[in-house]
Amino acid sequence: MSHAHETQKKPTGPAPLHGLLAEYESPWELVDAATKVRDAGFSRWDTYTPFPVHGIDKAMGIRMTILPWLVLGAGLTGLASAILLQWWTNAYDYPLLISGKPFWSIPANVPIMFELTVLFSVLTTLGGMLVLNGLPLPSHPLDLKERFARATDDRFFLLIEASDPKFDAKDTRALLDSTKPAVLDEVLEDRATPSEFPKALVYGMVILTAAAAVPFALAAKARFSKSRSPRVHLIQDMDSQPKYKAQRENPFFADMRAQREQVDGTVAVGELRDDDHLFRGKIGPEYARTFPPQIPLDEATVARGQQRFGIYCTPCHGFAGEGNGMVAQRAELLASTGAGKGMAWVPPSNINQAYLRQQPVGQLFDSITNGVRNMPAYGAQISTEDRWAIVMYLRALQTKSAAGH
Repeated sequence: MSHAHETQKKPTGPAPLHGLLAEYESPWELVDAATKVRDAGFSRWDTYTPFPVHGIDKAMGIRMTILPWLVLGAGLTGLASAILLQWWTNAYDYPLLISGKPFWSIPANVPIMFELTVLFSVLTTLGGMLVLNGLPLPSHPLDLKERFARATDDRFFLLIEASDPKFDAKDTRALLDSTKPAVLDEVLEDRATPSEFPKALVYGMVILTAAAAVPFALAAKARFSKSRSPRVHLIQDMDSQPKYKAQRENPFFADMRAQREQVDGTVAVGELRDDDHLFRGKIGPEYARTFPPQIPLDEATVARGQQRFGIYCTPCHGFAGEGNGMVAQRAELLASTGAGKGMAWVPPSNINQAYLRQQPVGQLFDSITNGVRNMPAYGAQISTEDRWAIVMYLRALQTKSAAGH
């Protein structure tokens, strides 16, 4: 007769023998006993000590495990994975040229190669150790032996399991008696610990597993969805700050205006231009007839002026300053063909004219800075020193033109 929910019956009667446990007071006694058990041919037995005992491996006949080879293989796998990952991403799938460096080179990729090699090796070491040792063990028959607790303090133990093919209760006891243990005791199988996994622990693991998936689900949702509200930013730093545009309201100030007026008597850094001769081309109310002392009167300044003149002035005034630049020639062509009908065009001045040769250098500087008639202002485009250099070059052009006449 079967039942949908049949309760598992606990075994009755005395618990079967798990093995024989010998207790020793010194490590050398344990080493001698382990040597005899090894020579007797037992295969399912172990020793327990509160600290590492030198020579116990040889006495037990323990051979080198496969774990080092597993770790070596994992390390090489990590190394190969790092090389393949970086080569694929940087040199093949998405090659990106940075400062002329090669797409793939060993030195640039060593850190990741090292990290993945160590990571794979460490995880394999931990996992391999647990698997090869059959760990973790939720329970063990030795847990029920109160004296066995001294294995972490000041006693040394040797256990031969009853499942060993050579185990015979009488002969095995005689063998252990010959090693002169302080205590020789039987270890029975554990029937006190429930065989079923605790349900509370199962439910807890299920809940934790589900909870661990929540952050990844939220990250996937944020990546592939859109929202009108900003995402949660836990570490703000200086990324999110109040921003007020011009002509908008700002409650921080009493007048509720975001845009602030200039403070009287203040000048921006680098904008204190208190030398009228240098920055305005004047000495008092009159235009200066001499160059400022800050401007060197040499060939280098004239050459600089020629170079700046070629950029800003030549298109209209021409290379010789006669007002026949490319812009002027184009305007005259349009006017002669009728294509420029209705276009108001004032030809550029010939800077070699007598009245311009007689103008003070400060007035020429002012014309370049602020513009004159249809000529635009170049003060925002050309630095103060370069404007004076252009004036110096103009004087050279005017002198050459006057000498030619």
